[in-house]
Amino acid sequence: MTRKNTMPGIGTIDLNVVVIDSDFYACNAINAYLAWDRRTRVVGKFAQLDEFHAALRSGSFKAQPNIVIIDASDSATAGHLREAIDQLQAAIAELRIVCLAPFADAEYLYAAVDSGANAYLLKADARIHIAWALCHVALLAEGGFLISAGVADEAAKLRHERLQKARFLAQPRPYRNMTPRIRQAIELYAVEGMPQKLVAHEMDIEVETVRDYIRQAYDILDALHADDTAYPLDMHRQEIAFMRITALAIPGDS
Repeated sequence: MTRKNTMPGIGTIDLNVVVIDSDFYACNAINAYLAWDRRTRVVGKFAQLDEFHAALRSGSFKAQPNIVIIDASDSATAGHLREAIDQLQAAIAELRIVCLAPFADAEYLYAAVDSGANAYLLKADARIHIAWALCHVALLAEGGFLISAGVADEAAKLRHERLQKARFLAQPRPYRNMTPRIRQAIELYAVEGMPQKLVAHEMDIEVETVRDYIRQAYDILDALHADDTAYPLDMHRQEIAFMRITALAIPGDS
């Protein structure tokens, strides 16, 4: 059983991730969030599925991908999404496939679950928590399927055994003691990776005020995760803050 407040699989989960998304900004945002998380490593970014297959044929990957994120909306039809998933599964054995989508669509959802994908998540639900979502996918039992809250209504309309047993993506952990300004400062600094001077410029405050907000955020996060001992000793506080701010509830959380 996973202990309360322990990151899932820290030190054991090692995901080599491929991101396939024609939206340049979305693709790079996903890459940035995954790069901060030591459990995930982006080994390829592509705008089109064909580019991924070409890279695979040429042996361009330094590490074999074991999880792929695809934007479901890049497929013109649900049938094309099914074909894309089939091609990915044929290309790499035991590959886990996560479909991201801008909105819920019953036909696309059914195509994903019926063709063997492992998750169907709305981008608005995953957001900065994408690395945690991938770790939850990695922990699914064989045949398991993960959906996010925004897909629930469409999933309820469909009769499919995997959907009936699907797990929901956990909600972000709340940090109610943080004021909006402290939350903004720590997200800009630890999640977006801005230097403190740029955070100060963005928030129109003094650098010393930013530093004070960050110190307060660290204290709040430390207090709420007092029993959290799963982080490597060499992790900087900024990196740990990223992990905590982006954290999702895990099995065993109350």
